[in-house]
Amino acid sequence: MMLKRITVFSLEAVLTLSTMLAGSEPMTLHDCMEYAISKSTKIKIQKADIEDKRLEIRDAVLSAFTPVVTASSYAYYNFGRSIDPQTNTYFNQTSFHNNYSLSAYIDLFDGLSAVNNIKISKTALLISKSQEKQVEADICLAVMEAYYNVIYYSKLCDVYRNLVKDAEQALSFAKRGEELGVKGYADVIQMEADLADRQYDLISTVNMANDRLMTLKALLFWDEEEELVVDQTLPDFIEESFDPEMITLLALDNNSEVKMAAWNVENSKRELRVARWSLLPTVTLYGGWNTSYYNYSGAVSPSYGSQFRNNMGEYVELGLTMPLYNRLKGVSNIQKKKHAYNKARLELDQKRMDIEMEVSRAVQDCKGASVAYIQSLKKSCVQEEAFRLNRKKLEQGLISSLEFQTANNNYLKAKSDEMNSLFKYLIKKAVVKYYSGIEYIDQD
Repeated sequence: MMLKRITVFSLEAVLTLSTMLAGSEPMTLHDCMEYAISKSTKIKIQKADIEDKRLEIRDAVLSAFTPVVTASSYAYYNFGRSIDPQTNTYFNQTSFHNNYSLSAYIDLFDGLSAVNNIKISKTALLISKSQEKQVEADICLAVMEAYYNVIYYSKLCDVYRNLVKDAEQALSFAKRGEELGVKGYADVIQMEADLADRQYDLISTVNMANDRLMTLKALLFWDEEEELVVDQTLPDFIEESFDPEMITLLALDNNSEVKMAAWNVENSKRELRVARWSLLPTVTLYGGWNTSYYNYSGAVSPSYGSQFRNNMGEYVELGLTMPLYNRLKGVSNIQKKKHAYNKARLELDQKRMDIEMEVSRAVQDCKGASVAYIQSLKKSCVQEEAFRLNRKKLEQGLISSLEFQTANNNYLKAKSDEMNSLFKYLIKKAVVKYYSGIEYIDQD
């Protein structure tokens, strides 16, 4: 009774996976990467940050080359004692005053802070774009791993389905042998147990495949009505050799993390320069225009137009601001910028060392994965042939069920190792190509 229930449940699980993997247009790895990048909230956040950096560049340019212009106006009634602007004497009548002014100023010399701020803003934009590339790379690598996991467990399901069919045939032969008297009841029970194990393994593998598919959907932010279908066509195995020294040089030139660290050094140096030049005087040019209108209660005042023209005045001013003592804030700021500059240089050196170690490890891992796959492929072919021969021996009654189960397990492990080592090699090779300057999404 238990065996029948297991059989029905396993068929339902297999049917569920089959439905998920058929019916829609399959998506390749490149399609999944593009879809994930287009839907990623991290990418959208990074694009918003890039737009902010563009605005900072615009603000820095306008601050350096354009004046600040302000306009103001006010009107008020004065009740009680006030000063007559014509005679400059006190009077007690109610009066109305209306004033207009326009002023502008621009820094002629500010220790080159404005120019350095433009350069800092431009470098910040490059850093933000490089961060976007880094986020894209992280997303693509995560999608690649999830994508290959889906294929791995899907193909492992195919292996288990075949093993279930073989176990069913073995059980059928055992029952027939029991009827003919060449097999015992214990052999039949053993075959039933083997079949139950294979059915359970198939159900577990189907569940793992569904779980990996959900992981891939989460990375893609999948919100389509159709089910996600993965193209299970795998690229041909091509053993490639890489020069660690050449890859390291390419990585140091092209890697986004190294670029960001180098740009941070440049910006830290410029900020230190700005802090030092801030101790110099600032030269500012001012200019302005103003006019006014007024009248008194019970008195005859000139017309609004005549007062607007006659009370008009302009001014031009050149100002020099010298920082003498600001509680050593300027000196402290210079020391902080020095520390920031030294820290940025150390971080760049550390990042270069990290990249060199990562490249060496990636090339070594890729080489090891290639050798492992070649060996696993040989082992898989041998174990498959051994499994086929042992199945014939079992049908002829030349081996026991335990011996056949051992051959079955060896074949299963060999196929699992073959697929696992292939996917490891594909991922490791993609990482090495990424360090050589080829983005994940641009790789074949």
